[in-house]
Amino acid sequence: MTVRNGFAATRILWLGVTLAALMLAGCASKAERGVLNYGLGASPELVRMTWPPRESGEVPRYVYAGELTGEENFRVPQEKKTGASGFFSWLAGLFDFEAVPVVLQRPQAGAVDGEGRVFVTDASRQAVFVFDPVEGRLDVWEGAAASRHFVAPTGIALGEMGEIYVADSELGFVARINREGKNVGVIGEGELSRPVGVAFDAVTRQLYVADTHAHDIKVFDASGRLLRTLGKHGDKPGEFNFPTYLALVKGELVVADTMNARVQLLDIVTGQTRLIIGERGLNVGNLVRPKGVAADDEGNIYVVESYFDHLLVFNRKGEFLMPIGGVGREVGKFYLPSSVWIDARNRVFVADMFNGRVSLFQFLGGGAESE
Repeated sequence: MTVRNGFAATRILWLGVTLAALMLAGCASKAERGVLNYGLGASPELVRMTWPPRESGEVPRYVYAGELTGEENFRVPQEKKTGASGFFSWLAGLFDFEAVPVVLQRPQAGAVDGEGRVFVTDASRQAVFVFDPVEGRLDVWEGAAASRHFVAPTGIALGEMGEIYVADSELGFVARINREGKNVGVIGEGELSRPVGVAFDAVTRQLYVADTHAHDIKVFDASGRLLRTLGKHGDKPGEFNFPTYLALVKGELVVADTMNARVQLLDIVTGQTRLIIGERGLNVGNLVRPKGVAADDEGNIYVVESYFDHLLVFNRKGEFLMPIGGVGREVGKFYLPSSVWIDARNRVFVADMFNGRVSLFQFLGGGAESE
């Protein structure tokens, strides 16, 4: 009995010490913050990748700046622990089973706020990923409405007071999410058939939504009231055939008129088409399935050509400047990309959908006019 009691007491003591160690380790992990990195630290050769390539003799306009894939983009600084702290860390490590990291699956679109948080919609994961460099962590937002989760989140745009607008093409509405990730309302429920792209004009306080199956663009005010509808089904200027993604630039709405294989720039006041970019064809620079659209601060227009796996750059006149990409899994290549967005630092983000990542390029300037 004495031996058994001794073993029992030892096991209880060991269990108590283990639990204490795990509790201490758990508390410590909550206090730690990661550092958002884009995977370039150990790969200096990637930093030198430019478009056009330096060896071409042309002036580089873009440099590869890394990628986002999920939790692995956050590096938690590790300090060497000694004494009791080191023992408890070692003890906790005995029970530390490797967890499956949270990663992007099918990224659709994104946006970057003033704090540098990168928001990415993921239709496969049915959530919004938030890469937060300030808090040093990755958050995953799943709630689209009070009692409903996202089903197919696609387009995303920044609103007022830190709000985020997220279009869910299956739920048929645009979710309003506050900066903490909580739903504060929906827009367009019962009025939208399949919303995909969204763009918010902070000046007029109006939200533009590409209603793909309705072949039009619906415009709502900040309260969610439908103000007007732009376009109808067709192939004439101002008409659309399955429009998808949107962007706003200098008083114009950029529309990916996907099945018409073109991009239209509309005056946001009159709704009239001011410029059509692209034409159907098989050469690099032609469009077949344009999707994501964006613009940098020099007025360059970016178009994701999803069918041929390219990011195409046009100047403000609609003249083709250069391509980035091509099909593949290597750095700088894409596999069915879906969208593009640009932050205040002229960093160009591309949702590389079937590669499960967001590729990042830094615009170096000087590409607004064709040479």
